Amino acid sequence: MKITDIFKQKDKTFSFEIFPPKTPEGDIKLIHETLKELSLLKPDFVSCTYGAAGGNKDKTLALVEHIQKAYDIPSMAHLSCITHTKDEICEIVKKIKTKGIQNILALRGDPPRDNPDMIPGIDNYKHSSELISFLRKEYNDEFCLGVAGFPEKHPLSPTKEFDIKYLKHKVDCGADFIITQLFFDNELYYDYVKSVKAAGITKRVIPGILPITSYDGLIKFCSTCGASVPDKVHEIFAPIRDDNEKLIQTGIEFAVNQCKELLSNGAPGIHFYTLNKVYPIKNIVEKLRKFC
Repeated sequence: MKITDIFKQKDKTFSFEIFPPKTPEGDIKLIHETLKELSLLKPDFVSCTYGAAGGNKDKTLALVEHIQKAYDIPSMAHLSCITHTKDEICEIVKKIKTKGIQNILALRGDPPRDNPDMIPGIDNYKHSSELISFLRKEYNDEFCLGVAGFPEKHPLSPTKEFDIKYLKHKVDCGADFIITQLFFDNELYYDYVKSVKAAGITKRVIPGILPITSYDGLIKFCSTCGASVPDKVHEIFAPIRDDNEKLIQTGIEFAVNQCKELLSNGAPGIHFYTLNKVYPIKNIVEKLRKFC
């Protein structure tokens, strides 16, 4: 099922993001334990990330196919473009279609770690909008296409206004919905949605939420992805950084309150960045069940 078909049935959805593990042991745990437990929470859809420079693309497609076949849960494959040639993208998309995958999160992607200043050439799609245009031209409406949104703007965008204009361009090229970068201050989301609507974008903007399970890990993660950490998060979590159980319980409470407020104020669902963990996602979802 396409995710847009789910939207026709439900005003609010909740969904999970997973990633391909780097080790055989991680593969076994994800496939035989984590996914089984996450499926019991009955998410509306699951997305699977794309490895740096597309290194895990085969794992991504295999996981998405597995989730759909084993658990009958609509799933979405991330697809980034700048590290692949246009011909390679064609072959990857053919595989996606062959595996019965109907949902793609179209992304520009990051350059390889060993070549961070890489400049895409004439044989590459330089932006996600170009990837979206290709998919719509070649496959029309065979795929539901999601895109990323950035409440604090993409790190490469000069201003928030420019970022919104580019988001509008992605939608005009054929994007069906938007999932946001993680954030911890809901006002960032509300302001972003206002700007999105003011630009004439009517697609769903689903907030992306990362439950806090480690203070130091959170600081490091946010420094790499460009998300800010508000003072209230430092004030709450810094003093308990070494009390793991208390930190996780506080993180659950923080995420539940954040999601309740978002859903009560019109957010069309929640997309959880699970980091391939069942706990505390299960606890959070169970507390939110009546809201979504």
